[in-house]
Amino acid sequence: MMADIKENIFLADVVINYILLLGLAWSIVFPEKRIWPPPKKYSWQYLTTWGLFYVAFISNALLAVLDWNTWVIPYEIRFLIGIPITVIGALLVTWGIVTLGIKNTSGLRNGLILDGPYYYTRNPQYLGDMILFIGISLVSNSLYVTVVHLLMIVVFLFTPFTEEVWLEKEYGEAYRNYKRNTARFF
Repeated sequence: MMADIKENIFLADVVINYILLLGLAWSIVFPEKRIWPPPKKYSWQYLTTWGLFYVAFISNALLAVLDWNTWVIPYEIRFLIGIPITVIGALLVTWGIVTLGIKNTSGLRNGLILDGPYYYTRNPQYLGDMILFIGISLVSNSLYVTVVHLLMIVVFLFTPFTEEVWLEKEYGEAYRNYKRNTARFF
């Protein structure tokens, strides 16, 4: 019974990540009909994207608990390396959110932010999330968690490509100059 629950959560999480990737691909190919960033708050694009992300994050947490320590990563690597990586990722995400603000973080226009972690990378939250996913995958020692986190890393690798066209349109030369002088990730 528990195995069925874990497998169903895992499969749902995989499907959600593929749907997110399809939405990103659509937004890259058809930026005028983009899904991300959403055209406005509470649009179907906004609600769908954030709803899928929340379900994916909850599913990831459930998998980490339900499938805890069922894979092959040795204890020393899990905790001695995994915990510091997790903390670094969480701190970078938090710093990015605090600096950018909730409105900008949720994909809505609220001014171009170029300081804090955005001085060093154009996407500190995505970079932090990717680092966080690696750390949690190590600590949880779960194949299911590792697979869905790898998929989420792919989602976060592609997301900036959907945002950059929109950011150039919204902020013009200021964003283009920032883009020329600041790396996408590192």
